[in-house]
Amino acid sequence: MVYISGGNELLNPTTILSRIGIKTGAKIADLGCGSSGHFIIPAAYLVGSQTTVYAVDILKSVLRSVVSVARLEGVNNIKPVWSNLEIFGATKIKSNSLDFVLLINNLFQTKKIENIIKEAIRLLKPEGKLLIIDWNQTPTSFGPPLSDRVKAEAVKKVTKNLNLKLIDDFAAGTYHYGLIFEK
Repeated sequence: MVYISGGNELLNPTTILSRIGIKTGAKIADLGCGSSGHFIIPAAYLVGSQTTVYAVDILKSVLRSVVSVARLEGVNNIKPVWSNLEIFGATKIKSNSLDFVLLINNLFQTKKIENIIKEAIRLLKPEGKLLIIDWNQTPTSFGPPLSDRVKAEAVKKVTKNLNLKLIDDFAAGTYHYGLIFEK
């Protein structure tokens, strides 16, 4: 792997993706992928060039950027998908088709957390895994304001009500929590 992409250096995508068990041939989507492809590009390497992975975002400019960065790194198996994750059914990926869905650093940007998680669940196969990473409550001079950060306990409450099973709760980095759920 020659992965050289920049992105959020506060999170190590290789370590985190290996924690959830991504293997060759796995079907993956990164919802709210961000412009650097910080997680979806390493995921594309892990699944192999014959498997399509989905970079999903509401900004078309972000999707163009991810595709561009990926091509510079020799990755050609990323399919950009434009979607509003807050609308159930809006993501043009087949229901019950994915092994893994990633929601990384985007819950703090919305008040419709349950809607986004429902959309992630819709995409997952039975026994598929949902990885949620977001900012913890550690005060920082960077990142979103503490008042916008979604507590891990709030995420656990929503996911429990949606019948997801929590299978791992970990520190994803100094300033982030990680939660892995199974459908």
